[in-house]
Amino acid sequence: MRFALDALLADVPAEQVDEARDFYASRVAGRGPSSLKELKEARTKRHAPPAADPPAIEETIETAQARVPVRIFTPVDGSPRGVYLDIHGGGFYMDSAARGDRRNRELADALGLAVVSVDYRLAPEHPWPAAPDDCEAVALWLVAEADARFGTSRLAIGGSSAGATLALATLLRLRDKDAVSRFTGAALQFGTYDLSARTPAGRRISDEYFIQAYVGHREDRTVPDISPLYGVLRGLPPTLLVVGSTDVLLEDNLALAGRLSAAGNDVELRVYPHAPHGFTNHATAMAGTALSGIESWLHDRITATQS
Repeated sequence: MRFALDALLADVPAEQVDEARDFYASRVAGRGPSSLKELKEARTKRHAPPAADPPAIEETIETAQARVPVRIFTPVDGSPRGVYLDIHGGGFYMDSAARGDRRNRELADALGLAVVSVDYRLAPEHPWPAAPDDCEAVALWLVAEADARFGTSRLAIGGSSAGATLALATLLRLRDKDAVSRFTGAALQFGTYDLSARTPAGRRISDEYFIQAYVGHREDRTVPDISPLYGVLRGLPPTLLVVGSTDVLLEDNLALAGRLSAAGNDVELRVYPHAPHGFTNHATAMAGTALSGIESWLHDRITATQS
């Protein structure tokens, strides 16, 4: 068997690859806040996210264990054919569900989905397990209530970076409660799957403050609810993994693809050339191609057994 990264690269038009290469060559790579003081300053400086039209419906999901704010979008035309549970990124310590409003509005209308975005609690004010607790609460609410609320019981889940980590952790929790069968797919973008610093990618980010903020109180960070790469991964829905070839987390995404496949799951890996962490949020044509591909994949999963 011969194995080469080039064989895994997504099929992208050459002009988009050239544009991305030039874009990142002239772009200064950013770094997240490195202390609580910097984090608070960064939060203060963040501009309000652009509004969606029509706007989100803001609700609070109340369970015996949690009260979790969510933002809900339904398609402008017609009834939802499925529900997509969106989990935002931001290193477990920044951003909010509202920052994805425009993208989620577009997703709802393009695919005819209801989109439910989780405003989970952020670290360090609310360290692990607050965030996965909130995501699990909303996922279980959808399992129980989606049919009555949206007229469909077909669910999908996804997120980027920390959101992808939380999405996978949520699926593992649901699988262990025999509540994962309603989920027809998981679209995970450049997730942080090892926070224990034991893998090559995990070691590269081991000094990042977001890890200290989120799980600094935990000695063992190989717990699958923190680092899903170490989990028992059987019995999960079809999964799409999207990552860039220059992402600092590439190796862990490759490892996760192998572990998901070895556990008997349906997994598809798309590696985009010359793309760093977070590339689908950047102003390149390749980012648009990747997002369009995610939409098509979700459409196929949601409608797979529908007439």
